[in-house]
Amino acid sequence: MDKIMNMINSRMEEAFIECGYDRKYAACSISNRPDLCEYQCNGAMAAAGKYHKAPLLIAQAVVESLAKKDFFGTAEAVKPGFINIKLSGAFLADYLSRMQDAEHYGCDRARNPHRVIIDYGGPNVAKPLHVGHLRSAVIGESVKRIYRYMGHEVVGDIHLGDWGLQMGLIITELKERKPELPYFDGSYTGEYPAEAPFTITELEEIYPTASKKSKEDKNYYDAAMEATKRLQNGERGYYALWKQIIRVSVSDLMKNYARLHVDFDWWKGESDAQKYIPDMVRKLKDDGYAHYDQGALVVDVKEDTDTKEVPPCMILKSNGSSLYNTTDLATMVQRRNDFHPDEIIYVVDKRQELYFTQVFRCAKKTGIADPSTRLFFLGFGTMNGSDGKPFKTREGGVMRLENLIREIDDEMYQKIAVNEEIPREEAMKTAEIVGLSAIKYGDLSNQASKDYVFDVDRFTSFEGDTGPYLLYTIVRIKSILRKYNGEGGTVETGRILDPVSEEERALMLALVKFNDVVESACEEIAPHKICAFLYDLANAFNRFYHETKILSEQDTGRKASLIRILILTSGIMETCIDMLGFEAPERM
Repeated sequence: MDKIMNMINSRMEEAFIECGYDRKYAACSISNRPDLCEYQCNGAMAAAGKYHKAPLLIAQAVVESLAKKDFFGTAEAVKPGFINIKLSGAFLADYLSRMQDAEHYGCDRARNPHRVIIDYGGPNVAKPLHVGHLRSAVIGESVKRIYRYMGHEVVGDIHLGDWGLQMGLIITELKERKPELPYFDGSYTGEYPAEAPFTITELEEIYPTASKKSKEDKNYYDAAMEATKRLQNGERGYYALWKQIIRVSVSDLMKNYARLHVDFDWWKGESDAQKYIPDMVRKLKDDGYAHYDQGALVVDVKEDTDTKEVPPCMILKSNGSSLYNTTDLATMVQRRNDFHPDEIIYVVDKRQELYFTQVFRCAKKTGIADPSTRLFFLGFGTMNGSDGKPFKTREGGVMRLENLIREIDDEMYQKIAVNEEIPREEAMKTAEIVGLSAIKYGDLSNQASKDYVFDVDRFTSFEGDTGPYLLYTIVRIKSILRKYNGEGGTVETGRILDPVSEEERALMLALVKFNDVVESACEEIAPHKICAFLYDLANAFNRFYHETKILSEQDTGRKASLIRILILTSGIMETCIDMLGFEAPERM
C-alpha cells in the first residue's frame, strides 16, 4: 500500500510538471504549523531562481493545477511562495478503510528481505545482569522486532562472555573450596555429576572473590592463568566444569531476560569462535595482512581520510594470546559460515566506537566479512541517575537489573492497587506489564546515541510521554469496545466515513503516518521514531475521545465508523508497542 507522503508527492509532481516546472521542486513535508495546514511545499521559492519568476506566481499556478484533483481538500499559495495543503476528508476516510483491510495495516514489507544478525547481549557468565546491560537488551530487542515486522530474516545473538581468564578464576576458586570434586582429579575416568556443585547465588559470589584475590596474590593469578590454559587446551575435567558453569549461568540469564521480554535465537559465546581462530590467524599472515609490531600481531586499518589516529587492530598479544578483537573477528567467520548475513548490527555502548571501527575495517580489508555485508555499530548513550552520573543504587553500587525491575513493579503496584475493583493477583500481574512499559519506553523514547536520566517518578506516571500513558490509552479503547460488544454491537469490515470534527480528522491524520514511520524506523534503526509516533497518536486519540460521542452516537452508520477507527487505533498501537517489546493489559 502506497505511503501517504508518496501519494502527496506524486500528485504534487504532476502539478509542477503540468505547469512546466521540474518535478524536483515538488517535495512536500508535514507542516510544522498544523493550525494553518497539514502538509507544505516550499519548492516554488527554490524554482524562482531557475525560471526567473516570482515564487508566489509559481505557487499560484501549481495550486490551480491541484484544484483539478480531488485528492486535496484545500491548496493555497501563501506569500512569499509556500503551498499549503489539506487532504480531503473523503481521501482520508478511504485511505484508513484500506489500511484496516490490508495486511500489516498497509505497511509495505521489504521486497528484498535481508538476513540480519543483531548482537545485543554481551553479558559475562557467572555474573548477574545489572543496569549496564539494560540498554543493549532493550534497544536490540526492539530493533529485532522492527526488522522482523518489515519482513527481514533476523537472528538475535547474545554473544556471551564465556571464555578467557574469568573462567580460569572461577575454576581456581572452586578448586580451593572443593578440591575433592572429581573435576580436579586427573585420573578420574567416570561420568561427571549431572548436578552442578554450586548454585547461581554461589557462582555469582565466587567470581568477584576470585577476581579480588588475583589482584592481591600473584600466585593465585598464576594459578588462574594455568587453569585458563588447561581449560582452553580441552582438559576433560575443566571442560566438564566449564559446561556446568555455562548451564547454570545461562539458565539464570534466560529467566532474567524473559522478565524483560527479551529473547535470543542464538545463545552463542566467545567459546564458539575459538575453533575458527587458528585458521583465521594463519590466513591473515599468509595473505600478508598481519605483521608483527613490538611482538604483537596486528593489521593496519588506518585510512588516508582519517582525521584522527586509528591504531592497528591487534590480533594476538606479544605472548601469543588472543584478545576481544580476535574473538570478534572469529565470530564474524562463524556467523558468515552459519548464516551468510547481509547485515550485522552491534548494539553496544557508544564509547566503544573506535574499537568497532578497528574491527570492522580489519574484517572488510582482510575479507573476513563479505564486501556486501553491512557492519553497523549502533552505539548507545549512558543511563544516568538524577545526578547526571551512571545509574547506581542508593548506596552507590551497581544495581542488579532484577532489583531495578522489582522497584519499578512495586511502584506501579501501589498506583494500580488504588483501583479496588482489581483483585490483588491481577493488580500484581498488571503492575509487571505496566512496569515493563515504563522501563522500556523510558529508554526507547530517547535517541539511542544520547545519554538519558532514568527518572522513576516520571517514567511510571500515567500522564505525559510515558509507557503507562500509552497503555492507559489502549486500555481506554479496549474498555469502550467491550461496552460496545456488551450492548450487542458488532462491526464488520466496512468503510470508514469522512471526519465530521477537527478531533476526528486529527486522529485520522495521525493514523495514516503509520507505514511511513515504521519504514523510517527500520531504515534508520531508530526505535525512538516509533515512540514519538505512538505518543502523538495517543494524544490525538484522547482529544478525540473527550470531544466525541461514541457509544451514544445515534446514527448507526457513523457509530460503526467510529468503532472501526477505535479498532484501527488500538490495533496499530498494540502493533507498535509489540515492536518496542511490551504489551498492554486488559484493564488498569
